[in-house]
Amino acid sequence: MRLHLAAHTWLKIAALSLLALLVSGCQSTREWMQAEGYPPAFIDGFEAGCSSGRQAAGGLDGFRKDVPRYLTAPLYAQGWDDGFGQCQATQQSALEREWHEDDWRDREWRTHVDQAMAQALRRQ
Repeated sequence: MRLHLAAHTWLKIAALSLLALLVSGCQSTREWMQAEGYPPAFIDGFEAGCSSGRQAAGGLDGFRKDVPRYLTAPLYAQGWDDGFGQCQATQQSALEREWHEDDWRDREWRTHVDQAMAQALRRQ
């Protein structure tokens, strides 16, 4: 069990390190989308939709939507819809992984407590 926990901890540290490297060392989503040739209206909508999608899935981002622009600018609306869907799904997936990990730790702790109690009762 100790080896499994150490491997699990190592994987978590590696994933967080990789995420920090990606966030700090790479271009922003806006820069990447501009380099790929996405129109500015689409990018604006994507960023607003992405923030709103993360918030809708329980993240700390705020809901952002320029409703008049959404209703009159198809590229902004398409970007907003795409950003909302993608970022909501990503945020939800991250939260579900976190909940699963918490459940796993709780089960491990409960197993440890049960085994310790069984050992204590056998000694009596």
